[in-house]
Amino acid sequence: MATASIKLTKRVVDDALPKAKRYEIWDGETRGLGLRVEASGTKTYILRYRPRNIGPGAPKRFVSLGRHGAITPDEARARARATLGAVAAGRDPALERKDAQAAITCSELANRFLEEHVGPKRKAHTAKGYGASLRSNFLPTLGKRKAELVTTAEVAKLHLSLRDRPYQANRLLAIIGSMYTFAARRGLVARGTNPTIGLERFTEAKRERFLGTEELKRLGETLRLAETEGLPRRLNADARANKHLVKEPNQRTVFAPEVALAFRLLLFTGARLREILHLEWAHVDLERGLLLLPDSKTGRKTIVLSAPALALLRDADRSSAFVVPGATRDQPRSDLKKPWRAIQQHSGLSGVRIHDLRHTFASVGAGSSLGLPIVGKLLGHSQSATTARYAHLDADPLRRAADIIGEKISGAMES
Repeated sequence: MATASIKLTKRVVDDALPKAKRYEIWDGETRGLGLRVEASGTKTYILRYRPRNIGPGAPKRFVSLGRHGAITPDEARARARATLGAVAAGRDPALERKDAQAAITCSELANRFLEEHVGPKRKAHTAKGYGASLRSNFLPTLGKRKAELVTTAEVAKLHLSLRDRPYQANRLLAIIGSMYTFAARRGLVARGTNPTIGLERFTEAKRERFLGTEELKRLGETLRLAETEGLPRRLNADARANKHLVKEPNQRTVFAPEVALAFRLLLFTGARLREILHLEWAHVDLERGLLLLPDSKTGRKTIVLSAPALALLRDADRSSAFVVPGATRDQPRSDLKKPWRAIQQHSGLSGVRIHDLRHTFASVGAGSSLGLPIVGKLLGHSQSATTARYAHLDADPLRRAADIIGEKISGAMES
């Protein structure tokens, strides 16, 4: 029940004793300001008002201004007047607070983003990367924050914390930006609420590693040894843990035929790793010399097979639906990390990644003056700018021109 109005002073508030039921004391100076006394003895300053432009029949709203002790009666009175000013300006503070409490958290937003957008619209491998990046770097710091309240400064600080890993830092920034774009489209946050806007990415060192003739020779010798006599196990510390490799009593590890086949196909086709690991015999057209991939990073894709690649596939075992089967023959192999590590060690290719085999295929094509559009077509690039990184290797026409000019000048000088 409510008592008569009286100016709320510290003495009045201190003297307000708890009763069996909570009650309110209303301030006689500021309209709508009151003190709510709970049966437990807790005393809270409140404000009662009606939203503007709704009419006298509109329900009353109540907002909490703070507990007694944390604020004084005069501070409560100042807050009440400020809130009444917002009401007079057409705002509804109680409803705004309710909306804020119901607003989606970053953790909830990330789950919806991954389930409703990334999962259905991105490749499984890409979706896995999105989830790992958010769960490892974004959610531990900002997961409990309301998504609309995350600031650019907070995201900038998070981005800076990953400066020793510029690639991962920039990818995280791109993922957060995409997540907020999704949220705005779904009405989960206000449009324009994207804390990544204006943030500068780290400079990423472009890594272009191609195998030279001598390195290709060492790689070929290592593959031949790996599938026949085997690689010395002392050079392959992970061999014991690799269930896909056959162990021999002479301390050598012999590669299964499909492992060596996978590496050769990567070199001879320029295909991406997953395109070879997930390749099914149903997608191989030996008669026309094509790989007809129903899906890839850039969608449907046709890979033209070279003579060496065709020869490899004609001689390959077909006991599985997959060209490179895993330990379970009806499933594709998951990766080639362990055998590649052994190959690196034996052939002296330290620092060379499996993806560099694709770069090598492209570099040989560009260096042979086949033309970047042709090389890009073979690689399945969707944009010419992607192939342009190999432009500096296309030097044969310039070299021939330099030779012609040099020979004429030299001939004139000698004559």
